[in-house]
Amino acid sequence: MNTEQPQTPSRLRNLQEQTLANDWFILKKTCFDFQHRDGSWQRQCRETYDRGNGAVLLPYNRAQGTVLLTRQFRFPAYVNGCPDGMLIEACAGLLDGDEPAACIQRETEEELGLRIRSPQKVFEAYMSPGSVTEKLHFFVAEYEATDRVSAGGGKAAEGEDIEVIELPLQQGLEWVASGRIQDGKTIMLLQWLLLSKTWAT
Repeated sequence: MNTEQPQTPSRLRNLQEQTLANDWFILKKTCFDFQHRDGSWQRQCRETYDRGNGAVLLPYNRAQGTVLLTRQFRFPAYVNGCPDGMLIEACAGLLDGDEPAACIQRETEEELGLRIRSPQKVFEAYMSPGSVTEKLHFFVAEYEATDRVSAGGGKAAEGEDIEVIELPLQQGLEWVASGRIQDGKTIMLLQWLLLSKTWAT
């Protein structure tokens, strides 16, 4: 989790920070003076949720034309209209002090039961910069049947009950179009894989 105070750019001054919650992660309210492009200053207040940075990976099998995804319950999606709260997603997890590549290798083995050899980092992105500090590191990796070391499923002690889904890339893209896949990071990686030379060669 990133708890360091960020450096103040020249357009910010008079930062005043208040911790609103520090249970699972940290919710803060920060007020500051912000300088607009015309030179005027305005007092603003923002709430930020700091859950640390993370990594996400989409495994693909070039010969089969398939990808591996997960299905799991997400309470925030449930309360915002997802009927059963079950989201189809790419494997992901928080860094928890690890380097991004090490994190995603750990998470892939826990969630998918897959021991990946060479994760390839493709980009980084802030997923909800209006309120959440998290930056995700995006990876892809080729897999084969012999890379499976367990059934996956996540850590039951942490409340995880993860279903592993193997499906054709084209079907995954169809599920995006139909709304069956609504997770942003997963949509981004499926589209990246479709457009990349990695998949075409």
